[in-house]
Amino acid sequence: MTLKKATLLIIIILLIDQISKFYIKTHFALHDRIEVFSWFQILFVENDGMAWGTKLSDFISGISDRTAKLALTIFRIVAVIGIGYWLVTSARRKSPNILIVAIALIFAGALGNIIDSVFYGILFDDSYSQVATFIPKQGYDTLFHGKVVDMLHFPIWQGFLPQWIPIIGGDYFTFFEPVFNVADMAISSGIGMLIVFNKKAFHQEELEETSKSV
Repeated sequence: MTLKKATLLIIIILLIDQISKFYIKTHFALHDRIEVFSWFQILFVENDGMAWGTKLSDFISGISDRTAKLALTIFRIVAVIGIGYWLVTSARRKSPNILIVAIALIFAGALGNIIDSVFYGILFDDSYSQVATFIPKQGYDTLFHGKVVDMLHFPIWQGFLPQWIPIIGGDYFTFFEPVFNVADMAISSGIGMLIVFNKKAFHQEELEETSKSV
């Protein structure tokens, strides 16, 4: 795959991701939901931290949530620059298509969530008990302190677990509980491709390294 095609893929994913987030932000109040099917809902939540709703401050004592949020956003920006460099290098080396597609998916997803974290705090006002306004007089937070918009929820099964299951037996359980977005799907798909097709993705690089050492 050429770099031009990879860039087109990234643009398409970013457009779908940001359009869906913009629609949710400007049509839903926080925690509003629409049941599409019994196993699929559109549920508007905002993620202020890392994956699964955790925060950097949960792991590092003595650091405030706002400082942790800023540090996490800066780390994401540095990481996406590194992923972009990896993508350009792989495309120029004519690496396997599976590798280039996977990197492009991860890059697009990471960049999509970075846009939320960096800009959404000043582009929208808050969504508590109201539908947010785009470009208000005052946003809900400052630059680099935006929240990531999530909306895809798949509660495929809900119910009480059997009592015989250790520790969590008898608890109410939902599968699949996390709420995510298109960017998250792109990142997960890219990582999944690298894991499942690891040998195919990196076979050419291994051959090149072997030929150089001979």
